[in-house]
Amino acid sequence: MKALVYEGPQAIRYRDVPDAMIGDDDSALVRVTSTGICGSDLHIYGGHGFSADLGFCVGHEAVGEVVEVGRAVSRFVVGQRVLVPASVGCGRCQSCATGVVAGCETGTTALTACYGLSSALPGAQAELLAVPRADGNLVALPDSISDDAAVVLADNAATAWYGARRARVAPGDTVTVVGLGPVGLLAIQSAFAMGASRVLGVDLLPERRTRAAAMGAEPIDSDDPKARIRELTNGKGTDVAIEAVGADATIKLATSAVRRAGRVGVIGVNQNTKYAFNMPLAQVKELEFTIGLCSVQYELPTLLRLTAAGRLRPEEVVSHRLGLSEGERAYEMFAGRTDGVSKIVLDPAA
Repeated sequence: MKALVYEGPQAIRYRDVPDAMIGDDDSALVRVTSTGICGSDLHIYGGHGFSADLGFCVGHEAVGEVVEVGRAVSRFVVGQRVLVPASVGCGRCQSCATGVVAGCETGTTALTACYGLSSALPGAQAELLAVPRADGNLVALPDSISDDAAVVLADNAATAWYGARRARVAPGDTVTVVGLGPVGLLAIQSAFAMGASRVLGVDLLPERRTRAAAMGAEPIDSDDPKARIRELTNGKGTDVAIEAVGADATIKLATSAVRRAGRVGVIGVNQNTKYAFNMPLAQVKELEFTIGLCSVQYELPTLLRLTAAGRLRPEEVVSHRLGLSEGERAYEMFAGRTDGVSKIVLDPAA
């Protein structure tokens, strides 16, 4: 089969690899019809990935059709259209039974909790994807949800919703979203769906601010975004800040953007083990600070209903649709932030 393979920094290659195959009796094989490139894939592309492995299939967002199931799979059949959540659980423990696969109690390690981080669990940017514990790690897709929307729901939209939910966005709140890539744009949608009265959007790139404005946010175009946020909120700051980048500077901005007793939700991936959290500031301001990894399975029931009803529009963040064979160029484009790129969806058949 064809797949995108990590061969080193700035080296994602379109290659022939052995066909994915089902493993245990409770696994399934999915023919991928759409797959996405996520911001966290850029950690791998940049050489700052999650393992030292080379030569593995990348990607963790997929929509497709079931082509084979193990004899112990009971919830899915061949020919069924499915979404593959980015998060992976054992499907057997109490946490996984409730959808909180990030809290999996058995059988899941950091490198097998998500597709495409290492050779331990090959990724979704391929023609075929093997799904372990299929009954817990696949989600049936209704016809009302498009492939574009479903790919975004597989990680980006769920992560955005998770960040807004954990930061307890409430009706009437003002919210700052720091970072207006796909996850940040979806955090804007999530905040408004939860009842926010006002959302401020911070990003260095003008085209991203334009996208945020089209979703109803107020873009912050300033060399001093903290001062501008204070100016727009009568010196107080917003009720909530959602950080969707993962950089030290953007986390610092999020904690400074909120009012006293404000709430901060960090959903960007930060790999700095020596990050200096300003504990005195947090204590004096009585901040609530949340951070974590999203269990997509837990968020999806709500998000599928909201998407079907038109309350969320995940497909709006998709800016480019390319063939998987164009994956090398797609990564260059996404990493370079060229051509007004936001979300890239890849078609393995093209």
